[in-house]
Amino acid sequence: MTSTKFLCLVIAFLFISFTPGCSETVKEPAVAGSFYPADPKELSRTVGEFLSNAVDGTADGRLVALISPHAGYMYSGAVAAHSYRRLKGRDIRTVILIGPSHHKAFEGASVYERGKMKTPLGMIGIDSKTARALINKDADVTFYPEAFEKEHSLEVQIPFIQSVLKDARIVPVLIGNPTKRSFDFLTGKLIEIMRNDEKTLLIASTDLSHYHDYETAVTKDRKVIDAVERMSVEDLQKYLMTGEGEMCGGYPVLFAMTVARGLGATNGLLYKYANSGDVTGDGTRVVGYAAMGLYKSPLTGAEKDRLLDLARETIRLYVRDGKIPEVNISDKRLMTNGATFVTIKANGMLRGCIGNIFPVMPLYQSVIHNAVSASSRDPRFPPLGPEEIKDIDVEVTVLSALEPCNDKNEVEVGRHGLYIVKDDRSGILLPQVPVEQGWERDTFLRQVSIKAGLPGDAWKEADLYRFTAEIVH
Repeated sequence: MTSTKFLCLVIAFLFISFTPGCSETVKEPAVAGSFYPADPKELSRTVGEFLSNAVDGTADGRLVALISPHAGYMYSGAVAAHSYRRLKGRDIRTVILIGPSHHKAFEGASVYERGKMKTPLGMIGIDSKTARALINKDADVTFYPEAFEKEHSLEVQIPFIQSVLKDARIVPVLIGNPTKRSFDFLTGKLIEIMRNDEKTLLIASTDLSHYHDYETAVTKDRKVIDAVERMSVEDLQKYLMTGEGEMCGGYPVLFAMTVARGLGATNGLLYKYANSGDVTGDGTRVVGYAAMGLYKSPLTGAEKDRLLDLARETIRLYVRDGKIPEVNISDKRLMTNGATFVTIKANGMLRGCIGNIFPVMPLYQSVIHNAVSASSRDPRFPPLGPEEIKDIDVEVTVLSALEPCNDKNEVEVGRHGLYIVKDDRSGILLPQVPVEQGWERDTFLRQVSIKAGLPGDAWKEADLYRFTAEIVH
């Protein structure tokens, strides 16, 4: 080979090697050696011990999202392990990590788009397809790499993921100053992605209250934890705005709860709570940490019976005495926000049916409220009289989250209810209605349009949603 040919080959090789796009971006760790050990063996041993000591409890239903703290491992690693212990043995292929930006201020959200992230345990790949689907400049969601340079809120989660999910990829998302556009777009897109792929999991990174005395911290943290357990986005937002509760990752958790609720999550479950005072013994200025899971869980038989009894008791007391029962509910599942309808029938004929479509109040309160309304405020019927109580049947319907329905073939009679919205009109039919009426799918679609005061074929151009329900007779 002549020297000229050899030189040409070398130049060609260099051109190929350094052409943009041919090499893969690697994000080096920023806090190895400070927030967690930089030595691979020590880090592996530390994470392994945390996971071994964590409780691997059981929970009913589908795990939709996790909440994990992000302080130095000395302080919060043992708590975080209680969340990650729940992932052992699960077939999770993509983990969407969402956390706060501590070092860079920016509008909206930043999604790490491509390449790999590195920890002392090795590389973990970015799910670029999912990441790109989340980016929308018009919605203030971009790839702003500077936000990730020194950020620890997501990085400290990665060694745990590498330890429990060997083949998973990640989608890192940092929240700056969220806008309504970024919130609506990201939550909607994540719901869409995760609805179609149950092998994708969402993890929100947050610590709780900061630098209060031990007792004050516990009081504030318990309020926040209670709101998450009840899946009350509204209460959590209120606590964070008033200072009754604190989260440095408050927005990421609000994103995660909204997504989880859109996917039908019904309740949060606390795995472990502690604060830095439990580690150091100094309770004067502590930081709180919680490990939690958000679940889509069915009601138990006892919970269904309690809701039905509550509806009957409310109707009897309100119709006879104009009073609403005072109840003491300790069941966390019944205290979670939920959407219900209460249906009253007399001699097999409808006598009242009122409900709420969105989960804006605790499940038991929703039943009480709708039992009162169904017995006295349904505009189609006069108020129920005391003499009628002995002849009525009561039914409670607990609604799932609404899902957009773009194809009529997605509607399954006997399984789905329908909710339609067009202009300023809306209507809903519960899943049991087409079964009771003997309707097939097309009639069901036509009837929900008519229920909304729209033409029978309005469903073709309206916003149409389907939902399932737990029906308690």
